[in-house]
Amino acid sequence: MSTYETILLEVNAEAHVATITLNRPDRLNSFNRTMCEEMERAWRAIKSDDSVHAVVLRAAGDRAFSAGLDIKSSYGQPDNIWNHEDPGELLSPKWQKMWKPVVCAVQGMCTAGAFYFINEADVVICSEDATFFDSHVSAGLVSALEPVGLMRRVGLGETLRMALLGNDERVGADTALRIGLVTEVVAGDALWARAHEIAATIAAKPPTATQGTVRAIWESLDKPYRVAMEQGLIYTRLGNPIGTAELAAGPNGSAPNQAKPRIR
Repeated sequence: MSTYETILLEVNAEAHVATITLNRPDRLNSFNRTMCEEMERAWRAIKSDDSVHAVVLRAAGDRAFSAGLDIKSSYGQPDNIWNHEDPGELLSPKWQKMWKPVVCAVQGMCTAGAFYFINEADVVICSEDATFFDSHVSAGLVSALEPVGLMRRVGLGETLRMALLGNDERVGADTALRIGLVTEVVAGDALWARAHEIAATIAAKPPTATQGTVRAIWESLDKPYRVAMEQGLIYTRLGNPIGTAELAAGPNGSAPNQAKPRIR
């Protein structure tokens, strides 16, 4: 794996889990162009590494998961406005067509552009001290990109409330769980361990089955119901024979050591 300046990338080959750690705690893990480009590299590296079946996305430090775009470090858009790009495309595993399941672990503050990470994760958990808010309008900025993905998680009403109230609406962990922004709340000192437990449990499943499931579900969001169902049927016909073969093959493609079912 390559070395990085703003993130850490580690692979646990035994568990088949890769871990990306946002590593700018002194800047509240805000992203600049370097981090965006390094995230793109990391997603592509993980995509091409067949030993990786699932990913944990986490952040260094206690104060924040991410404060979004680093406003003190110019992102540097081209002079031609028609060549401007959304930073979220580089941060996004789905834009990179990386369909391995992503488990996101959120602690502390999560605001503004940080929702790019939340919106693109497959499983999101948080610590008890996590707070979510959208600071755009409080800074006089239009909130137009992150809410698109957020609506898919929490619906129109909750998205509008967060986008319009800005810094005055802080969504705590309990509310985040209630509205479906996260699926589990844990103690802060257990956050990383729990995220890795979830990722390792997913990674123990046949990777063709899990990646096909991620792709089918996410792609269905952009399609009418009947078209999504027809494409899903194609995916089952393509992936199921391979997935069942992986299950029969043993440790690298199956789950002989799966964790016991957990009720939450």
